[in-house]
Amino acid sequence: MQCCCKTVKKAIDTVRLLAADGVQKANSGHPGMPMGCADYAFTLWNEFLRFNPADPEWIGRDRFVLSAGHGSMLIYSLLHLFGYGLTIDDLKSFRQKGSKCPGHPEYGHTKGVEVTTGPLASGLASAVGMAIGLKQLKARIGACDCLFNQKVYVISGDGCIMEGTSHEACALAGHLKLDNLILFYDDNGITIEGETKIAFSENVAERYAAYGWNVIRINGQDVKQIRAAISLAKVTEGKPTIIIGKTVIGKGSPNKAGKEECHGAPLGADELALTKTNLGFDPNESFVVPEEVRKLCDDTIAAKKAAAAEWNAKFEEFKSKMDADTAKLFKALINKEVPADIEAQLMAAVPEKATATRSSGGTIMQKAAALVPALVGGSADLNPSTKTYLKGLGDFSVEDRAGRNVHYGIRELGMGMISNGLALTGAIPFSSTFMVFSDYMKPAIRLAALQKLHEIYVFTHDSIFVGEDGPTHQPIEQLAMFRSIPGLTTIRPAESNETAQAWAAALQADGPVVLCLTRQNLPNLDATIVKEKMAVSKGAYIVDCEEGFEVILIGTGSELHCALGAAKLLREKGVKVRVVSMPSWELFDKQDAAYKEKVLPTAVTKRVAVEAGSTFGWGKYVGSNGLVMGIDHFGESAPCELLAKEYGFTAEGVAEHTLKYLGK
Repeated sequence: MQCCCKTVKKAIDTVRLLAADGVQKANSGHPGMPMGCADYAFTLWNEFLRFNPADPEWIGRDRFVLSAGHGSMLIYSLLHLFGYGLTIDDLKSFRQKGSKCPGHPEYGHTKGVEVTTGPLASGLASAVGMAIGLKQLKARIGACDCLFNQKVYVISGDGCIMEGTSHEACALAGHLKLDNLILFYDDNGITIEGETKIAFSENVAERYAAYGWNVIRINGQDVKQIRAAISLAKVTEGKPTIIIGKTVIGKGSPNKAGKEECHGAPLGADELALTKTNLGFDPNESFVVPEEVRKLCDDTIAAKKAAAAEWNAKFEEFKSKMDADTAKLFKALINKEVPADIEAQLMAAVPEKATATRSSGGTIMQKAAALVPALVGGSADLNPSTKTYLKGLGDFSVEDRAGRNVHYGIRELGMGMISNGLALTGAIPFSSTFMVFSDYMKPAIRLAALQKLHEIYVFTHDSIFVGEDGPTHQPIEQLAMFRSIPGLTTIRPAESNETAQAWAAALQADGPVVLCLTRQNLPNLDATIVKEKMAVSKGAYIVDCEEGFEVILIGTGSELHCALGAAKLLREKGVKVRVVSMPSWELFDKQDAAYKEKVLPTAVTKRVAVEAGSTFGWGKYVGSNGLVMGIDHFGESAPCELLAKEYGFTAEGVAEHTLKYLGK
């Protein structure tokens, strides 16, 4: 809603000073960006953004993403003004322990924050995923433009534009013609080290035009130009829009505006007082919201709530006219429904013959996709190798917005961040590549874990047994990386039945899950083991055991078969053995003490872990007296059978090392 220019200016300046006050009180933070972007951000929220503070998760809302997350006092000031429950006291506690206003916006921590941002461009890339997700949902339920025309608005700064993440995600957004994505580029020309020209000279407008974006240039602190630009962007079809707004960092500050001094440090008490005087506020008062500004925002809140109620009424009418299949689909998508018997149904899809787990995983996920409509995703140009293409379910594209396969191209980091956005708009996304290339995705995986997003990563070619591709393609330290990330569950199944159970566990998880699958064929375990003992959901289980066992062999993935073969050879030497499959440390750690003791009794201290990866972390399970057969060096280019023999990952090799370990 538009109102008195004088009151709007006062409101914009209020945002500037709330941000500056918050940073000053914390003696930490970034005041310059919020002060420079206040004109655009307030105009967007007050006049264009569709939201309902009484229902922050309202399905009809637009999304607002502050990709330049260091400027977090901007969004906290807006959330306070527009009724999201942040109080003045909350603003005063910026960056303090337990505050609702942490240093960077955190999804799930502060109402109204749509995505955790901080690492620059991560928010922008996740916004691309949100834009895909909204288009996809609309198409799958057959909703009309009058209802499902939500936009995703993003504010990014120079840092976001420089980061490679933005290149990957924005190129794909242009290719997919995501016209529901509107990016405001805060072009203030300043970073922490000084003017951007010391390291940045590209023509951003031409770059985005080359991506296929609609490009608008404006004075980013002229409200009339801002209104016109957003209005044009909203009606532009077939292209995402970037609004390049030339701004002054720290606007309003007499001595620090336009300088790097206000980028990442408080203005200082004296400069802040001068700024307040310059903007017509009392220099002796802090965290002030003038009465006329409060009324303006309260009126806007009332109008937003009324518009939401009107939308809801139309949506209820739309739902009442859905046929039974569409209504069932909508419910499944919104609730991310997974059948209670998902494990049994996926187990029925397991191939009987020896199969690489990437291949059996591909077969199993076809069944999973049929059972779980929310499952969508794709690979970084590797579907033929990772076996992750959902057959018959379409490709998300300009022509088919309902397609459940997303072709990311060779953009691993972009894929990971976009998947985060998909998870935030109602999907259970999967993304896939070779496990060694998960290195490119680590920032996205970390953010997924931090936000507790339900995502599935399908990483294939999971060990040195990639063979001839050599050390550049043979993952060694990646398992240790996954296991080091809090909240991330890693599962490395040993054969096809374990793979089915791993998929079931992943679909029922409450956070992100990594599935590590093989390139090489693996035999299925004995049917009795599968039926009576297998328990991937518990992280580890007893595969084979004899009375009075003196040593425990623990295997994961393909190396479980080495352990089983070694057990036979050891028994011929009179050694009594227990073999444990441990596909997931994290799932095992969640079990109660009694189950852990049952699988790994403390009285048996002779333990051997076998895994073709870094030995880092295995001491937790084998103890200080245990043996870990792993690889703490890079591999080499050679046939996988030769590497297995060379590095001891055969039944004979494991048996030989175990005998030496036991002193026999």
